[in-house]
Amino acid sequence: MAALKGLKPEKVFEYFEKLCSVPHGSGNTKIISDLCVGFAKELGLRYRQEACNNLIIWKDGSAGYEQSEPIILQGHIDMVCAKTDECAKDMAAEGLDLRTDGEWVWADQTSLGGDNGIAVAMILAILADDTLPHPPLEAVFTVDEEVGMDGAFALDCSDLKGRKLLNLDSEEEGIFTVSCAGGMRADCTLPGKREPLGGESCYAVTLSGLQGGHSGGDIDKGRGSANALMGRVLYSAMEQLSGLRLAAIQGGRFDNVICSRCDAVIAVPAGKEAELEQFIRGFDATLKNEYAGCDAGVTLECAKTEAASAVSAETTSVMLHTLFALPQGVEAMNVDFPGLVQTSLNLGVMHLAEDGLHFSYSIRSCIASQKAMLAQRVHAIVEFAGGTVSERGNYPGWQYERDSKLRELVLGVYRDLTGAEAKLEATHGGLECGLFIEKIPGLDAISLGPELHDVHSVRERLSVPSTERVYELVCEVLRRSR
Repeated sequence: MAALKGLKPEKVFEYFEKLCSVPHGSGNTKIISDLCVGFAKELGLRYRQEACNNLIIWKDGSAGYEQSEPIILQGHIDMVCAKTDECAKDMAAEGLDLRTDGEWVWADQTSLGGDNGIAVAMILAILADDTLPHPPLEAVFTVDEEVGMDGAFALDCSDLKGRKLLNLDSEEEGIFTVSCAGGMRADCTLPGKREPLGGESCYAVTLSGLQGGHSGGDIDKGRGSANALMGRVLYSAMEQLSGLRLAAIQGGRFDNVICSRCDAVIAVPAGKEAELEQFIRGFDATLKNEYAGCDAGVTLECAKTEAASAVSAETTSVMLHTLFALPQGVEAMNVDFPGLVQTSLNLGVMHLAEDGLHFSYSIRSCIASQKAMLAQRVHAIVEFAGGTVSERGNYPGWQYERDSKLRELVLGVYRDLTGAEAKLEATHGGLECGLFIEKIPGLDAISLGPELHDVHSVRERLSVPSTERVYELVCEVLRRSR
């Protein structure tokens, strides 16, 4: 029996469960794109699938709406794959194990991919509904949004006629996004070669138990970055134990996720074992005290291990000085939208390879000059230490449009359906709307979605009643778009 059978809207959750039955992490979207092509074929709708797996599906306007202005419905088909340490699932090859209590939907031991699978499911349900009055529809499903909006960058918009965009990638019901930050990634390398160890004692150092979260939506919550904290821990250890050498370090998988765990292997001079163990116990207490209010589960521990080689003590010093000096987290708050982060950066991924230390930053700001300033600062610190920085995925922000007819329509429908006034917000998270607006002159956009909590984590969950209300809102907007 289908896990979500009986949930309403039935067609939405039927499609959502089908989407969740196949793997669709970022960079692994061929199967889900083909699945959506299959839906288009079943419905007899025209479609275009791009080589990168982006997909556009067209549906003519219903009776009486044939000459209406087309509306673009948009979501992304990739998800962030996260799982518990105990989960044996291969998320690159297997679908999700969905669970529900009737109020919420989640996945057992993994992230849910409600961001943004529920948008795709809603759009497919709309396309399948021949009773719903609507204008011509252009359904746009992009790939690899979670790793830099690569699909939106690559999308050919030349055959899109719509100048109104409903983006369904927001995560708080009743809050409508009308502006977002631009962003970029900075890939950094500090050179270093491994050399044989010479009698040192090796320890595995683990920093875990942090909540993590989205580097846009959660960066202001004070949560610790395991990568940044590991840099601080090892720098402090090096100050106390001269000759410390770095043999391995690994933390994070995605630039836009606050790293919740980092593992390192270090070598310390023989005879310094007790001193290191005491240091780790003391720093564990320090972190527990500092993060008691937001990351109470933080744990720092060490255990003896084996290693054959490590970078030199001199190279280790350069690497740890650099990591300790680099910024992490919120840099500036927005004065126009109180409580909104204006500028931040996140050390999302880090690992020691044969040629040196590699780490990647996600940099965000709604002000282009501040985004450039943070990139400049990363360049300055890393290059001063003898490293290199390359930039990629630089995407534009989305400026607030004061005279938006689409926003007026959507907010009016929301008011009529709920009796409440909607809240407008700008988000520090990246949205594809900025790229669509850049590619399609004159595009009017708004972003909305159902209630999603703890996205990009194993705690991710989707509200069932909220999904039903938001789906009806979108359908009513289409009905009034004659």
